Amino acid sequence: MGDVLKRNNVQISGKGEQPMLFVHGFGCDQNMWRLMVPSFDEDYKIVLIDLVGAGDSDLSAYHPEKYASLHGYAQDVVEVCQILNLKEVIFVGHSVSAMIGALADIQAPGLFSKLIMIGPSPCYINNADYVGGFDRNDIEELLQTMESNYLGWSAALAPSIMGNSDRPELGEELTESFCKMEPTIAQYFARVTFLSDNRKDLKNVKAHSLIIQCSDDMIAPEVVGMYTHQAITNSEYKKLNATGHCPHMSAPTETTAVIRQFLSK
Repeated sequence: MGDVLKRNNVQISGKGEQPMLFVHGFGCDQNMWRLMVPSFDEDYKIVLIDLVGAGDSDLSAYHPEKYASLHGYAQDVVEVCQILNLKEVIFVGHSVSAMIGALADIQAPGLFSKLIMIGPSPCYINNADYVGGFDRNDIEELLQTMESNYLGWSAALAPSIMGNSDRPELGEELTESFCKMEPTIAQYFARVTFLSDNRKDLKNVKAHSLIIQCSDDMIAPEVVGMYTHQAITNSEYKKLNATGHCPHMSAPTETTAVIRQFLSK
């Protein structure tokens, strides 16, 4: 038990019984949820984790072959829930972790009662009539730049991902978070994130799902959010006024309100 909890730096708080599991996106860690979690503390058991390779996770647990696809991360999520004997879990995943949550739901049917996906994308690369937001050459160039100069790449890209240029402190925090990640693991994870194609998996998601879409999101444009909503049978779609890719940081009040409304149904 200790190994699994240490591996993902699992932190538990909250006064409620039903668990809410929050899982961060690429280049982030569980600290990114700090502006939202207090709003759920009274009513839920809060479970925070760091994906292996991020935050204060156990870096020695990182094995490239296991994490060569998002299924390895989904397996970790399922194991954390099983070790803690969590039932009727409300999963909240940002960006790539929205897809990790979808894969975990497929691996362990019935584990999640709700699946909340913030800025999800099942595939980032344009393909025939599918619009993912990026051409394959763009992604390859992005990954090559990252591999040659990770810190410079982080400083250039993180503020664009965050958006909200009128609040530069948000971009600075995301840049700092990117720069804390071990570069080699970050490069592996970025490649897995941006080259994954989980479109065919969406039809197998059974949990009642909420797709939260931001306005003006360069990473997960609106057409991708709508695609995800249409592909998951039991899903709802909500577009925020918030801009950028990280509304849990830039607009925590609006994001919390949308999640609460969904959970109250």
